[in-house]
Amino acid sequence: MMADKEYDSQTIRAEAEALEMSVIIPRGKNSIKGNKRLDWHLYKFRHLVENASAKLKHYRAVATRYDKLARNYESIVSLACAFPWLPM
Repeated sequence: MMADKEYDSQTIRAEAEALEMSVIIPRGKNSIKGNKRLDWHLYKFRHLVENASAKLKHYRAVATRYDKLARNYESIVSLACAFPWLPM
C-alpha cells in the first residue's frame, strides 16, 4: 500500500477545510473532481520545504534534538543548512 493514497483522503480534506485551511494536496489521477482549484505554486513551495527538512534530518543533532535550549537548536539547524553551500 502506498502512502500517497492517504494524502488524497476526503476525510483529511474535510477536516482541513473545517479549520479554514487551504488544502494544497493534489487529488489522485483517477479523481472525478480534479485539481482545478489547486495552487500549484504553493504546492511546489511546500514540496521544497518538505525536501529541505528531510535533508536536515540526516544530521543526527537535528533529527534527535539533543539540545535543551531553542537557541542552541537553531544554531545546529543553521550549521546544517550551511554545510551544502561549503566548497568541498
